[in-house]
Amino acid sequence: MLFVAAPTSSFAQQAEADIPPQIMSKLSGLSDGQIDFLRGFQPLRVIPTREKLNQELDRRNPGQIEQFVADMMMAVEAMAFRPGVDMAQIPLNPEASSFNGFKVVRPQALNEYLREPGPFSVHRYIHQWGGIPTFAGALVAIDQADLIAGDVEVAIVGIPQSMSSGARDARNAPEAIRSMHILGERDVYSMVDPLATLNVVDYGDVAVDRMSVHRGMEHVYQRIMEIAETGAIPFVVGGDHSLMYPTVKAVQDIEAGEALTVIHFGANYNAEPTRAHFLSDRDAVYRLITERVVEGDNVIQVGLRGSQATPEAFQWLREQGVKYHTMAEVERHGWDAVAERIIDEAKSATDRVYISLDVSVIDPAQLRAAGRAAAGGLTIRELAPLLRRLCAETQIAGFEIMDLAPMLDLSYVSAMNANYMMNTCLSGVAMRKLGLDDDSYLDPVTVDHGQN
Repeated sequence: MLFVAAPTSSFAQQAEADIPPQIMSKLSGLSDGQIDFLRGFQPLRVIPTREKLNQELDRRNPGQIEQFVADMMMAVEAMAFRPGVDMAQIPLNPEASSFNGFKVVRPQALNEYLREPGPFSVHRYIHQWGGIPTFAGALVAIDQADLIAGDVEVAIVGIPQSMSSGARDARNAPEAIRSMHILGERDVYSMVDPLATLNVVDYGDVAVDRMSVHRGMEHVYQRIMEIAETGAIPFVVGGDHSLMYPTVKAVQDIEAGEALTVIHFGANYNAEPTRAHFLSDRDAVYRLITERVVEGDNVIQVGLRGSQATPEAFQWLREQGVKYHTMAEVERHGWDAVAERIIDEAKSATDRVYISLDVSVIDPAQLRAAGRAAAGGLTIRELAPLLRRLCAETQIAGFEIMDLAPMLDLSYVSAMNANYMMNTCLSGVAMRKLGLDDDSYLDPVTVDHGQN
């Protein structure tokens, strides 16, 4: 089974917080249990920060504090699961004739024509403009036999899932990116044409249960694994970021004896342990770490600035060994210094690298169609060189772009920039194959006009 019970590691297990002396002097009416409650993590389910909690306590007299603490404890208790009262599982209908209908693969015998295994074209013209869109205008492969017969190096696959948190339009991202140009075009910085260097295919879309994140995860896991088993690099177009759990797990399980470095780009740290659903985009990183799919010290996070991250959250990331890079770090040290630090960490970690790019890492001024956008992000000009270097200077085992919600941007800009980020990494992979993996390689003709 893909899902296992996660360890109980959480922010709640951290050391108790001290209560300031001026507040402690007003707590004589509280029981030891109530004081322990104030020192623990539970009040932060009601009051957003420890500082705010102390302010609320400081401005009340002892009698008001007794009522305040009692009400907080009552609220925390009301939030918890109640055995025999609350629904512990979401019921399914096993009598449904189409119970597994969403993931049944079409048998080849049902096709009107038979063909030998291998990638094939859906285009009528040599230079196709319009027609049936495919990722990067590439040939199509629909099963593992096609990947093997075609000696495919990169398989781009869509996963149209929108059932997690945030703006729920990520299911339309694969279609939007297929219809947009730029992916598969020449990289004008390195002068590398990725499609002339790499054997790339469009591997279609992976089916998901559109009413349940959980039901589709095992199928996603199997489909990504069947790509990785052939030696091809899966390039995944999500879909919301809960998909990071089965995609990373599939790539890791292919070579379970070798550690995998995961570089997670995004505004939000996605390691919240307290949500009612077992898996969502908000806790995919938490699941991967606590289930030991990847070790915390092999996780690098870039661009964090979302308001969900608390001091306790950052402390938990530190305890797991996660190397996180916030926009506050960028403000303090500058992007060039932070980018070099990320490169050094990636190259000194494991041999294989998986990049999980949530489009929220980009500032909304340049990519507004992010499911959980946050102001103050990276620019395309900052992110693209880092992606190109990561994909050229490390051994990429997988790449994914997640949480593009096309309905939030009626222009073409968000889809164009998402495609550009994919093309930047694809070009980096091609550069590595060509041996152009030196630090910050740029083609000489692009950086100087050569005139006296």
